[in-house]
Formats: sequence, structure tokens, C-alpha cells
Amino acid sequence: MKAAGSLRGRLLRRLALMLALLLVLASTAAYWNARSAADTAYDRSLLSSARAIAERLYDQDGKLVVEVPYIALDNFAYDITGRLYYQVLDLQGQSVSGYEDLPGPDAGIEMTRDYPALARFYDAEYRSTGVRLVSLLQPISGGPAQGMAEIRVAETLEARNRMAHTLLRQSLINLGLLTISALLLAWLAVSAALRPLRRLREDVAGRASDDLRPISTKGLQREVAPLVESINHFTGRLRENFERQRDFIAEASHELRTPLAALKAQIGLGLRADQPESWKQALHEAEQSTDRTIQLANRLLSMARIERGARAVAEGSAERISMQPLVQELAISMVPLAHAQHIELALEADQPFDVWGEPTLLQELISNLISNALQHTPPGGQIILRLRAPRLLEIEDTGSGIPESERQKVFERFYHQGEGTGLGLSIVGEICRAHRADISLHQGSLGGLLVKVGFPD
Repeated sequence: MKAAGSLRGRLLRRLALMLALLLVLASTAAYWNARSAADTAYDRSLLSSARAIAERLYDQDGKLVVEVPYIALDNFAYDITGRLYYQVLDLQGQSVSGYEDLPGPDAGIEMTRDYPALARFYDAEYRSTGVRLVSLLQPISGGPAQGMAEIRVAETLEARNRMAHTLLRQSLINLGLLTISALLLAWLAVSAALRPLRRLREDVAGRASDDLRPISTKGLQREVAPLVESINHFTGRLRENFERQRDFIAEASHELRTPLAALKAQIGLGLRADQPESWKQALHEAEQSTDRTIQLANRLLSMARIERGARAVAEGSAERISMQPLVQELAISMVPLAHAQHIELALEADQPFDVWGEPTLLQELISNLISNALQHTPPGGQIILRLRAPRLLEIEDTGSGIPESERQKVFERFYHQGEGTGLGLSIVGEICRAHRADISLHQGSLGGLLVKVGFPD
């Protein structure tokens, strides 16, 4: 399986992506701000040039005359990338001085409100290049002619573009340094934030394979603590399973040691005997001990199958199973055994239902309950299996029942109540836990034991 990669790297990559997006947005805003600043600065210079020309307008014998001060045209002399044009129009709109083909403003362009002047700023194209223009209206009075003269001053855009690019470049440099500094600080902050995880990793890596002690949550952040608590909960359940398996192995060894020792003693006794009747008796007792040992071994194998089946159910491989056909099939298979013991075995399916489970385990559950009932029901007795709503399986017999003080103990492994391996109801309890089913023992109306198994919805 491909590794998911570094958490630190993922955080930094996502942070770098967000910072890059912010850098693009900030760069766009910086460009327009720089362009606006350049336009403001150069528009003010344009207006100053137009005012300088307007101050040189005067009326001479009814004719408008202008003496353009060349200093006004040299305002941008420091920037060799720009070029300046001007035009003076008289009261009738006729060109008096300057470049006669400068484009005029459109009628929809309003007067500027940024400066105390009757001026309009606009963009146009002149001599195949883009220019920025100002149109200044200058009142003329004190002579025969009175009205408004117009002064137009145009400047090519190279200078202001260069100024905008310079401002943008400086802004980008500043933003880039800021981004690099932010990433460096983020790397330090993420490394510091992930330090508890590194300590956690070292703590787990330094443990022995059988060390399932809870991991300390001291000093962990709120986001990490729930993960560690979940791991502790899982290792706790794992520790309980290991302890149960260890106890089971110890108890199984003890339970197997007794019948095997008895079997060996019976065989030894038979070998020392001289009479055929003694041999036959020894073989008969050895056969019974072997049957009990085989029955115990089969129960132990059933416990192992239950653990595997329980894991399968927990991992989501459960099936939807109709209980009526399953119970009916197992009851029919048990009829010959019940008939041999002169016991009546009946099935009442008042309310059939389906459950989610593992078929083999459910068969083991029902078989063990029926076998337990057959074992404790005397000849001439009765065993009834019932399917009731909601999702309730009942098995009632006419046997001696189980005292109330022992009804919880019978689910413990190797707890004997009379003859048997002590694993039958223990297996039943394990299967019920695997299916999240509730099992309880009661005094039945027939005088014997009533077992109720309620399955979840």
C-alpha cells in the first residue's frame, strides 16, 4: 500500500498553496494600486502642465494668444521614456498652438472631482500609441472676447507604466519575502505542534511486543488526545482478549489433562489385568474417557471457530439470515436424538424474523441450546422452540432447570453443572456477544429452564 506521506509536508504544502493564492490576489491588488498611484501622480503633473499653459493665455486685439513656457513641457524631462504633447483651442474651438490633431474628450466624460479645476481626464490613442490626456477649460475675460478656452495636454503611457511596474515589482519582492518568512514560521510552528506525535511514536516504538499498557495522554493537544484514547481503548480490548485466551489455554490444558490422565490410568490398569473381563471393562471405560475427551476437543475447536466468526461479524461480513428455516432444519436434525431419549421436540414460529449474523455461528448457537436442553430433560419430557416478536428466540424444557444463583456462572468457561464439558453455554454466550444479542435464563412455565435470546434490530 502506498504511504500517505508526511503530515508536516501535507500541512506545509496546503499552507503554501493558500499563501500562493493569497500572493496572486495580493499581486493583482498591488498592480492596480500601483497603477492607480501612478495615474494619480502623473495626472497631477498633467494638470499642472495644463495650468502652466493656461496662465500664459491672454487676449490681444480680440485674438487669443499663448506664450507656452518650455519649463511646462519639461516637467517629465527626468523620464526619457515618456513624451508630452499639448494643444490650445480658442473660444471658438480653433487650434491656437500645439499639436492640432490631439483627440478631444467624449461628451460623456465628466469633470474630475479630485482637483479644483474644470478638467477632464481620459485615455485615447495618438500617433499609434496610447496616451493619457487632460482637457482643462480656462475662462477668458477682460477683453472684447469672453468665454472658455481649452488646453489639452497628452502624455504617452510608458512613464506611468514603468512607474506601476516598479511599484508592482517592489510589492512582489516584499510579498515574496513575507511568504517565505510565513512558510518558515509555519514550518517551525508545525514542527513544534507535531512534537507530541514524535514523542508518542518513540513511546510506542520503544515498547515490548507484549506491552499493552495505556499510552499516557499527558501533554497531548485536544486534537490528538481522542486518537490516543481510542488506541488505549482498542489495546484495552486487545489485552482483555489476550488474557481471555491465556486463561482459556490454561483452563483447557487443565481440563484436558484430567481425562487424558484417567485414560492413561485405565489403559495401564487393563494392561496389568489377567482376566479378559478386566480387559473388556478397561477398554469400555477407556472408550468413555475417549468420547469425553473428543467431545471436549470438539468444544475447544468450536470456541476457536467462534472467535474467527466473531471477527468476521465485526469486520462487516455478516449476512441477513431467516431464522425460521434455520431453526426448523436444526430441530429436524435433532428429532432422532430426542426420540431416542423419549423427548418431544416442538417448534412454534409465531413471528418469524431475520437477523444479521454468521450462519455457522448461529447454527452452533441453536445446536448447543437444543443439546443442553436434551441433556437436562428427563425421558418423557418436552422441549419447545419458539420464534417471537421482536426478534426473540426461546427454548424451554421440562428439565430440572438451573438455580437462580448459578444462572450467570453457567456462561463461564469450564463451569460444570453435573456432567458435560462446561463449554456448551459458554459457547452460546460468546456467540451472543459476537452478534450483540442478549441472552437470559428464566424459570419456565413448564417447570424447567427457559432461555431467551433477543437479537438487535
